[in-house]
Amino acid sequence: MNLSIVTIVIIGATVLASFKGFNDFSFFEKYKFNIGAIRRGEQIRTITSGFLHVDVSHLLFNMLTLYFFAPIVVQYFGDIKFLLIYFGSLLAGSLLSLSFHKNEYHYSAVGASGAVTGILYAAILLQPEMRLAFFFIPIPIPAYIFGIGYLLYSIYGMKSRIGNIGHTAHFGGAIGGYVLTLLLMPSLIVQETLMVLLLAIPIVVLFVLEKTGKI
Repeated sequence: MNLSIVTIVIIGATVLASFKGFNDFSFFEKYKFNIGAIRRGEQIRTITSGFLHVDVSHLLFNMLTLYFFAPIVVQYFGDIKFLLIYFGSLLAGSLLSLSFHKNEYHYSAVGASGAVTGILYAAILLQPEMRLAFFFIPIPIPAYIFGIGYLLYSIYGMKSRIGNIGHTAHFGGAIGGYVLTLLLMPSLIVQETLMVLLLAIPIVVLFVLEKTGKI
């Protein structure tokens, strides 16, 4: 698989920063996502937290996902717009987390999951006929079904607070990838109308739950 230089730089920077964080507690604490610190004015954490990870498996999962799906987005948009979607999704994930947890001053999170989920959702929009297979799902399934299911699971995770996972950042990242992809390629709204509507379902569900105070 041919990776663009931009993708290689992002993966390299994330790996280096993550390993620095594994071995340097003060570095990790200084740049992780933390509600209290961000509300005190350290907004840079909304971006830097995307280059830190909890452990090697967390890092490996995110970078492998990026490795497989970044080329699709780069193929359609080129390096600059890919960067816009990547960092836009990262920021969207951080902002949604900030919105949902704004009164939890000790809430912290790290990981490129928001940005990577945005790239994944963008790739699904661009190639909805794509099929995905996983170790736990040996039979390939349509990518859009995985995307919808993943976000519905994220809503469940946000509501139930299950696991030590930043479900809110994942969801915000997906919203970022979805919106930016449609802004950059509005023709998809006409060409893939059904897919655009289907992938919007979890976003609408989250909006309704939030407005009705159920999440």
